[in-house]
Amino acid sequence: MSLDKIIDRAFAPAFAAVERRDIPGAMLGIVTADGQRDVRWKGHAQIEPHEESLSRGTWFDLASLTKVIFTTTRILHLVEEGRIALDDPLITAIPDLRQYDMSAAERRLTFRQCLAHQTHLPAVEPLYTYGQDPSTLRAFILQRVWRSGPPVYSDINFMLLGIAIERITGQALIDQPLPESLSFRPVPRLCAATEHCTWRERVIRGEVHDENAFALGGASGHAGLFGTIDGVLDFAQGLLDGSALSAPSLEVVRTRESETRTVGWEGSYPGWHGGDVCSPTTIGHTGFTGTGLWIDFERGLAWSLLTNRVHPSRHRDSGIVDLRRATGERVIALFDGRTRP
Repeated sequence: MSLDKIIDRAFAPAFAAVERRDIPGAMLGIVTADGQRDVRWKGHAQIEPHEESLSRGTWFDLASLTKVIFTTTRILHLVEEGRIALDDPLITAIPDLRQYDMSAAERRLTFRQCLAHQTHLPAVEPLYTYGQDPSTLRAFILQRVWRSGPPVYSDINFMLLGIAIERITGQALIDQPLPESLSFRPVPRLCAATEHCTWRERVIRGEVHDENAFALGGASGHAGLFGTIDGVLDFAQGLLDGSALSAPSLEVVRTRESETRTVGWEGSYPGWHGGDVCSPTTIGHTGFTGTGLWIDFERGLAWSLLTNRVHPSRHRDSGIVDLRRATGERVIALFDGRTRP
């Protein structure tokens, strides 16, 4: 089956979700290791305060895809350059981490542990409620006595990694070099809107939706990256064809650090967001705004579903979990030459 027919049928659940007004807009892109690519989209980049339609060039707030597309990849490039090792402690780059307590648990955390979410740090903290001075908030993150708990998916892990990148490179995250179709500073009028933020008292468009990333200056290790569908697919193709990372780094992102996680990514498991027919080598990640990327290395196939499901409010059921799974299962089934109703 040709790629254009595959994507037409695989896009059906997202098409229906837009028709039902579960989500304002959706875009599905598929790319293969040999460079075949196709994209479909429907709906609106914005519905409030006025309607604007999506186009292939619409930029999306990628939310936690920042963790894998930017932060994980940048850390692995620094490893490839010999500037750090994955099992080095963070204090290699951030010697002032918990500097008032030399025995603090945070001083023993490694890059690998943070990337794989194998730390004691909490999932999230409303840092933006403590102020909006980025330098002070960074200092707060470094000196905070964090509550301890079992390993969880943690934004704090990636905030620390973002600070480490800034220290190692001597360059703020928002100024880090990026491919043309990815940016921490998008043109707002080209972006899909996210939420009507009760804190900022406006519809968010072209500035990061995540409140903590906004308070940290617009970019953090856990959120802040924007991209077009082609920017996301370019990145995915680079992983599939081996041009984005060295062979050892690719092996790292494909190797489990826990039952469900690799370095940076999630690995496929029963019931996960990518659907239940992915190969065991599939990795993926999602973003709170309604984004997602999945890479099936066994099939040489990747797909990205980008939506603005939090527009105009996160406080409703958009059905995004079921939509992601249904889309992934159709992509794989059709790619394998099967048919789905």
